[in-house]
Formats: sequence, structure tokens, C-alpha cells
Amino acid sequence: MFLRLLWESFARQRRRKLLAGVAILLGTTAVTAMLALALTIGDRIHNELAVYGANIVVFPKAELLDVKVGGVDVKPATGGAYLKESDLQKLKGIFWANNITGVSPELPLEIGVSFGGQGVVVPAIGLWFDHPFGNGGAKTGAAQLHPAWKINGSWPQNGQEVVVGSALAQQQGVKVGSEISLGVADKARMALGTLPAEVMRVSGVVNGGDAVDHEILLPLAVAQERAALPDAVTRVDISARTKPEDAFARRDPETLSPAQHEIWYCRPYANSIAYQIREAIPGAQAEQVRRVEQTEGTVLSRISGLMWLVSCAALLAAGFAVSAAMATAVLERRREIGLMRSLGASKGSIALLFYAESGLLAVLAGTVGYLAGSALAFWLGARIFPGDSSAPLLNFVLLPVVVAMALIVAVAGSTPSIRKALTMDPSTVLRVDA
Repeated sequence: MFLRLLWESFARQRRRKLLAGVAILLGTTAVTAMLALALTIGDRIHNELAVYGANIVVFPKAELLDVKVGGVDVKPATGGAYLKESDLQKLKGIFWANNITGVSPELPLEIGVSFGGQGVVVPAIGLWFDHPFGNGGAKTGAAQLHPAWKINGSWPQNGQEVVVGSALAQQQGVKVGSEISLGVADKARMALGTLPAEVMRVSGVVNGGDAVDHEILLPLAVAQERAALPDAVTRVDISARTKPEDAFARRDPETLSPAQHEIWYCRPYANSIAYQIREAIPGAQAEQVRRVEQTEGTVLSRISGLMWLVSCAALLAAGFAVSAAMATAVLERRREIGLMRSLGASKGSIALLFYAESGLLAVLAGTVGYLAGSALAFWLGARIFPGDSSAPLLNFVLLPVVVAMALIVAVAGSTPSIRKALTMDPSTVLRVDA
């Protein structure tokens, strides 16, 4: 009998049920779209803002020390301190290792170069190019950490290729495919002939709009060999997916209680990732690049706020629409309710019937809204972030969440009308409608 009454309700009040269903469908569509975008918006914005470069920089802790004689700073430009390239593998062992998306160590030097027989000393920098790092064969290097650099040609594929800055290439008449001869960074060792010159092929010309236009970019191993500094790097740029900075992120971890320290440590703040890097690499000082972090955090917080506002507005509108539709339905069915009460039906059974109608409608409309919202999120993502196809079309984790929200909206919207229906006097209703 209960199922028959449920079926008759949908059959006789198709328009009312359709109105309520459409309201729930539209609300859940908007919520699904916002949730689906919210799950991937952080990574997508991180990729978009990668043009600003790394958001964490690592350098030798010794460079923080002041070396002064008679009040004059005599510390050399590089500080004479280095990190070990081999220690970078330890980054894979930190808590937030999977959040690290790019690593680019550097070793600057000045090196003797022969351009077509003319020898000059030019600034150079050793870098990783397409270097294996991370799981699944992932690779990283200068190209990933400096997307603003524009290359004419290609990045070095082996230890016999280099990239020349655009200004230096124009000055020396170097083109892609040209050959240059590299000396060493130490003129005394060059004079002693301790390391022979090496012929290198120019694989590309880079335009970065900064000091790199006047430099030669070498594979890191070649730079270490030429500078006689095996396994040495002076700086490491790191790009990591992070949580936007808040007041808790800026707390000094040394002043936190053990419980607070554990929470701070296990959140992907740039500060906490930098803290873990300092723990992993001996003699390293890791700091966040605030320009990148603050920009990313500001954009994420504003977009997240807008998404929550749209979601709440959609659910609120759906709730009001369901409430209006249910109020009309109860008004039309007051005689049926009075007759059920007169025949001995309890208030609980009548309420269960109406809640079952709302729940069934919510499940059906919520499921369709989940599918429509997923398609909308995929379309919006493709338009807002062109070229990014990493987001899946359907995220099945959202299905129970969306259906649960639809149920909450349907039940909340139906409750006022159902409570009013249960307060009606059966004899009065039947006598008035007779």
C-alpha cells in the first residue's frame, strides 16, 4: 500500500514533482560543477602561476653569515659555500615529497670560451635539463622551473650541448648548430693545461629577458667538471603544490606545542615544506618565495570564496523551490491527508510518505545533477584553463556527496509543509472539502 501511495503521488502530481525535481537538479548541477572545479583548481592555478618561477629556494646556510673586516663586508658573492647535488635525492623522502613538482639546481661560474677562435671569459651557469626525478619516470629541470625562458632550438640532450643567451649569441655571431670551445673557470689551471678545452654544440638560443641572455647554460655535470667542483650546487629552485598561507602557517614551529607542531608539519604550507627540506639536506637553508606564494594564495582564496557563494546560493534557491512545491502539493492533498488520519494512519506514517517522496525525488534529481554538473565542470575547466586535460570527466567521489546534499535540501525544504500538514484537523478538512 505504501509503495502504491508513493507511485500515485508521482503519477497525479507530475507537474509539482517536476518543478521540485528541476530545482534540485539545477542546484546540484551548480554544486557539482563548483566542487569538481575546486578539487583541481589548486593544481591548475599552481601550473598557471608557474610562469613566476619556483616558490621555494634552497641555498647554503653559510651564506646567511656575515663576514666583515673593519666594518666592510668581505664575503664573496657565492659565499664560498655549496650544497651537494647528491643530497637532492633526499627530497624524495620528505613528508610532502609528492607535492614537489619541479627541481632545478644551479652552479654559476665564469668560464673561458672560444667563439670561432676568439677567446673570451663569459658568465655561465650549470643546470639540470630534463633530469630524471621523482616516481614514474618524471623529469625536471630548468625548462620546468623557468617557463618564461623562450628557446630557439632545443634544450641540451647530452653533455656535448649547450644553450647560449640571446644577447651573447648576437654579440658573438652564434647560431643554433654552431660549435664553441669551452675552457675552465680557473685561468691558472687553464694555463697549466690541467683540463683540455672541449668542443660543444649550441643546441639552442634562449631569451629570458634577464641576466640569462648574457650567459651560457651548461649541463650541471659539465659545469662541475669545468669548475673543479664535483657534486656542488649553489642554489636549488623548487616548485611545490602548497596550501595558501594563513596565520597558522606563519607561526614559528619552534614555539608550537607538540600537537600544534604535528598539525603544522603535516599541512602543505610552503613554510612547512621548506622546514622539511632544511631537515633533509645538511647545511641547507630553504625559504619560500613570497611573491609566488602570496599571489597563488590570494587567487585561490578569492576563487574559493566565489565558488562557495555560488554553491550556497544554488542550494538555498533549490530549498525554497522545493518548499514552495511541497506547500502547494500538501494544500492540494489536504483531503487525502484528512482521510488517512480518519482511517487511523499515524502522523509518523504520513510524514514518512511525504519524506519518501522528497527523498526519491532528491536521489533521482541529484544523480542527474551530478552528471550534468560534471559535464559543466569539464567544459568550464577546458575554457578557463585551455590546454589542461588532466581533470577527469567524472569524479565518483562526488556522487554520494552531491546526492546527500540533494537529500538535505529536499528534506529541509519539505519539513515546514509536512509539519503544517500534520497539524490539520481531519474532521475540519473533510467537512470543508465535502
